[in-house]
Amino acid sequence: MMIVHIVDPFAAGLATFLKLLTEELSSDYHIIVHGERKELADPKDIKKFFPKKNIRFIYWKSVQRDINPVKDVMAYLELVAILKRFRKADVIHLHSSKAGFLGRIACRQLGIKHVIYTPNGAPFLMSNASDVKLKIYEKLEKFANLFGGKIICTSLSEQEEYLKRGIDADFINNGTNISKQSFKSDKDYNKFRIVTSGRVVDQKNPKLFNDVALALADLKHFEFIWIGDGQDADILTSPNIIKTGWLSKEGVRNKIATADLYFSTSVFEGLPFAVIEAMALGKCLLLSNCTGNVDLVESGRNGEIYNTKEEAINHILYFYFNKEITESMGMESIEICKDYFNIEDTANRYLRLYQRVRRLPAYSSVFKWALRYSR
Repeated sequence: MMIVHIVDPFAAGLATFLKLLTEELSSDYHIIVHGERKELADPKDIKKFFPKKNIRFIYWKSVQRDINPVKDVMAYLELVAILKRFRKADVIHLHSSKAGFLGRIACRQLGIKHVIYTPNGAPFLMSNASDVKLKIYEKLEKFANLFGGKIICTSLSEQEEYLKRGIDADFINNGTNISKQSFKSDKDYNKFRIVTSGRVVDQKNPKLFNDVALALADLKHFEFIWIGDGQDADILTSPNIIKTGWLSKEGVRNKIATADLYFSTSVFEGLPFAVIEAMALGKCLLLSNCTGNVDLVESGRNGEIYNTKEEAINHILYFYFNKEITESMGMESIEICKDYFNIEDTANRYLRLYQRVRRLPAYSSVFKWALRYSR
């Protein structure tokens, strides 16, 4: 088959997921149409890690994150021009809300019916928006849904949020490669390391992360680590927080491997890929009570869910004083990841979905024709 992925942004967990998915579906051809946000990652660096034989990239230069009528019209027209080249593709897979909105309308205009949309974090759950704006996002999702396309959420809890709003959706869990995880072991046993990974933005609630760290700043054994960077990095001021900035994928794994606890303060998620990778590395989890996060923790087995700063602090102290239990919970994370969040199962489910929605049988000449237009 030939699958066209429409992606914005082409960075962070979404890029990692696409890499793993295309590696698993190596007998199929993948066209990745991507936006660019260099403040998150340079697409040139990301492309180096993708398999070469079955991947081609097309730069979607006009797309940007925020709603802007003029720029969004430009992005739409550019996307229509791109998709005209791939009317014979088997599946169009839209990733993220902006790609999902513009992509579904463009596909309807072009008569393309074999469309899948994966939100990767429902836009109407955004943390930094007013109630009015969230209602607008909800109405925009409902409007775009009128143009067709099968909505596939990345978690059960995200699916439930769509169903609550009368929008039909299914879900396929994100997954990672467990068997090939490797990392250096340079753990400091004099420290109790608490780590998180991702953009430092409102969605991840860095203020709460900082407040929890600050409450434990007088206890010298506690060390908080934020892997990543972002526009709200200056909020992380507690003296016991280490900000690493952006690291390579290997660097992220190595840093998480040295931690005792993975700590998320997110306000909403789709299904956070960073947490899944922490599970594969055998980490106990302490996650905020939000969509996506709640799908990854079995309370008392591989970690805990919390609602308030005080609950988070109490759980951290419990994990610190009961390190054997914390390590045991980390081992349970691996087992849960194997059972529910491994890339082999995820890719197989997507493959079966692609086969159900494709319009035409795959044939190699289609791909050869399409490559003339890709770069």
